[in-house]
Amino acid sequence: MTKNIFESLWRETPPADRSYRSIFKWGAPGEYKHPNKKLFQEIKEQFHLTDDDFRTIRTTGDESVSFKKKTALKAKHIEAFEKISGKENVSVNEYDRLKYSTGKTVEEAINLRNGKPGPLSDLVIHPKNIGEISAIIKLCNKEKIPVYVYGGGSSVNFGFRPSLGGITIVMNTHMNRILELNELNQTVTVEAGIMGPDLEKTLNNAQEIYKSEINYTCGHFPQSFEFSSAGGWIAALGSGQASSYYGDAYDLVLNQTYITPAGEITTLAYPATATGPKVNDIFKGSEGSFGVLVELTLKIFRYMPENRKHFGFIFPSFEAAINAGREITQGEFGMPAVFRISDEEETHIGLKLYGIDGTILDKLMQFRGFKPMQRCLFLGTAEGEKSFAKNIKKHVKLICKKHGGMYITGLPSKMWEPGRYKDPYLREDLQDYGILIDTLETGVRWDNLHKVHQEVRKFIKARPETICMTHGSHFYPQGTNLYFIFIMKDNGVKEYTDFQSGVIDSIEKSGGSLSHHHGVGKMIAPWMERHLGTPQMDILRAIKKHLDPNNIMNPGGQMGLDLKGRDWRKIK
Repeated sequence: MTKNIFESLWRETPPADRSYRSIFKWGAPGEYKHPNKKLFQEIKEQFHLTDDDFRTIRTTGDESVSFKKKTALKAKHIEAFEKISGKENVSVNEYDRLKYSTGKTVEEAINLRNGKPGPLSDLVIHPKNIGEISAIIKLCNKEKIPVYVYGGGSSVNFGFRPSLGGITIVMNTHMNRILELNELNQTVTVEAGIMGPDLEKTLNNAQEIYKSEINYTCGHFPQSFEFSSAGGWIAALGSGQASSYYGDAYDLVLNQTYITPAGEITTLAYPATATGPKVNDIFKGSEGSFGVLVELTLKIFRYMPENRKHFGFIFPSFEAAINAGREITQGEFGMPAVFRISDEEETHIGLKLYGIDGTILDKLMQFRGFKPMQRCLFLGTAEGEKSFAKNIKKHVKLICKKHGGMYITGLPSKMWEPGRYKDPYLREDLQDYGILIDTLETGVRWDNLHKVHQEVRKFIKARPETICMTHGSHFYPQGTNLYFIFIMKDNGVKEYTDFQSGVIDSIEKSGGSLSHHHGVGKMIAPWMERHLGTPQMDILRAIKKHLDPNNIMNPGGQMGLDLKGRDWRKIK
């Protein structure tokens, strides 16, 4: 394939206005990340494809959203919502209802590429303030109208899928302000709809904007950072790519304000209390099932990018890399920020994706005995005060050397960093030609990590022509996460969902958590009872019953709270 033909494969035009593609495409309409030649060649070899298989695009989703589905709400209810938030902030248009009813799952993308929309809300509302949300929830509770909450739209588990119809509240349109920067307490209070880049940019420029003594960072950088909201981070218990140092979303939030059918609840913003079980913790990760998160106070950190230290190592095996990772986390000298260990297959693909494969560095690694499909990559950064970051890097180097790691400079980390949010853009390029890329992740302890890794990989690799890449990217003294990325041919939505269910089942049966940082949603909900056990699920259901007696908040299978053993796909 000539250079010109290869380059012409990949699309660089934004989706057509009001098309299906404009809904399922990841990220900004005009942004892309294409496979490089080495990754493209690897995919062809793995899937036994030729250049001819890429001469015809299978689906694009460029068709206009043109179906008709009337709202099920009564006219008096629509008028009431318009009176609360204004006609300009209320829509029953099919495109708007589909857009705000759709997340970023592969299943949704497959269906929309074929013009098959999923469940729709009956109405979309863009409230302007807490008072409007309170009025909306009171009306919905009285009339028993289901309520779903849309933050940034990056859910990959049907987190805001309106299984039972009703209304969708969109938070990021108007409720996106910073309410207070408290430099004395080192906190920021925000409306839940604020998007990651807006929050971070403001904190990074706090000296100019707020006349503060220093600039700050939120410290939370999920791969969805550019298209996720602060409220969504907390609702789904997210983790950022620098969480090993800054903490997960659970660790970052000090207090929250919720509008629930039982009333408004604001937790107290103390750094620690001994006043019984913390209601603030109970609301974390509730995924819209208890109420609408409207405001929250987050910890913030000193912004010192000039002190960042990059490092990278190659190990002879995944086991050696994991042993080094465990010792680093338990060393008590401070934690790296970015902390990422790739298994053999991900290292093989990653070195191609980031342009290291075939370079002098690659040849040196192989000369030193680090062979393809055996070697494992560890990349990371240290942040914080200058001597603190320097000390972390020093100890990391000593530990990695002890476990057989070869220092390969900070180049891999520096090459990964600029594109840290861009990898999901690959999925549209590949799916245009019938190739799917998706992920599932799990939390593991050190003592069951290898069992989970091996058993889940065994299931995935049993499917012919399937790539399975795995990494740990969020580290704790007691364990880490495993993030499985699989690439496969598109053989239809049922074959895919059956396979996906099998992966989730393998994760849970082998001893992993159902989710580490993507939340549960309605996709993983059928496993919740088995995973947590009925006594724990009964506690969650009792809390929901108290806060939401009419089950209007995200009903239809969310987290399994009203699933009662049924698969959400059977809910009509």
